[in-house]
Amino acid sequence: MPKKNNILCVVCSAGGHLTEALIAVDGVNFPKYYVTYKLPHTDQSLADLDYFYVTNPHSNLFKYPINILQSLRIYFKKRPKYILSTGSGMTIATCLIGKLFNSKLIYIETGARVYTPSKTGRLLYNFSDLFIVQWKPLLKFFPRAVFGGLLF
Repeated sequence: MPKKNNILCVVCSAGGHLTEALIAVDGVNFPKYYVTYKLPHTDQSLADLDYFYVTNPHSNLFKYPINILQSLRIYFKKRPKYILSTGSGMTIATCLIGKLFNSKLIYIETGARVYTPSKTGRLLYNFSDLFIVQWKPLLKFFPRAVFGGLLF
């Protein structure tokens, strides 16, 4: 397999997760690209950035194979060394594909989760090289996590 590029993949759902991700990587001087799904505002939010859309399988389990194939295609096109995610479930394929091919995974639990973890966070915690929570009460669920404070 060819060597991975020194590239950061930022994968997250559209909306608040995307807003958090954009804040998290602001000032990061790595080549980066974004993976999300299309909503009316995402073209504007990602204007002048390198981005890809994948299918959001949230409401239909039969869409997961499509999401996986799209994620594989993008991963092998870019070959990122790092993957950063703020969630939600549509990011799982990209994150697990990255781990399978030795990318480093950084997961930031969404700021919307104050007292209970998200399903995606619980799933990706054990695969993450760095897991960051924005609220201290979540440290009891994620003992290896780093408290990073709120992104906003």
